[in-house]
Order: sequence, then C-alpha cells, then structure tokens
Amino acid sequence: MPSWDDVQVGDVLPEVSQQVQRADLVRYAGASGDFNVIHWNERVARAVGLPDVIAQGMLTMAQAVRVVTGWTGDPGAVESYSVRFSRPVVVPDDDAGATLTVSGVVEDKLDGSRVAVSLTATVGESKVLSAAKAVVRLP
Repeated sequence: MPSWDDVQVGDVLPEVSQQVQRADLVRYAGASGDFNVIHWNERVARAVGLPDVIAQGMLTMAQAVRVVTGWTGDPGAVESYSVRFSRPVVVPDDDAGATLTVSGVVEDKLDGSRVAVSLTATVGESKVLSAAKAVVRLP
C-alpha cells in the first residue's frame, strides 16, 4: 500500500481492464437479488429502448473501484465511494462481452492520512461513470 507521504496529487493508478460477460450478470443477480429482466433478457431490454442487455449499475460500480483496492491492497482503506451512472454497460451475448477499462488519479491530499482519487470508467469510447470518486485512508 502506498503511504500518504509518498503519494502526490496527479499520481496515476494502474489502469485495469475487465471483461463483463452475461455469466457475470447472472452471478451478480444471484448474489445481490437484482433480477431485473433488463439484465438477462435481450427481448425485454430492447423493448424498453436499450440496445441490449445491460450490466447492473452496482456491478459496474464494484468493478470500477477495483482500481483503488488493487492500488491500496486493502479494500477496507476505501472510506467513501460515489459515482454517477452516465451510460449503461451493454453486454453482448458472445464470448467477449464488454470490456470495462478503469483508470484513476490522485486528485487531492485531504489530511495526514486520506487522499481523494477520481476514476474514469469506459467501455470502448463511451464513459460509463462520471463524477466517480473514492476517498482512501493511507498509512
């Protein structure tokens, strides 16, 4: 885990790319209880105006914060985390699914132990989260 003294505003966290496949949506639905039909039925998703089945927002949010937890090595170091959903993660029914790419940058040193990290999450050229920010406690 990086220490507060060693971290500087502007430091870039290692980028992470993750595949999101239909099977991930099914597993997440089982774990979370979010069985909304738009997350597994293409016909219904299209009927309500979506291009295809979409990932659960909380699944996308959880995968995005992995950039921070990977950087710190401690999920418990995340004190707060918030996002706005700007676009859904469309998950095609193929072997590839969607590729979620997340990067982060230290935007502020808040006090003697916490930093604010802003995140950018994209699928292709589309930004899927906006105003994504985590406050992290460092040693």
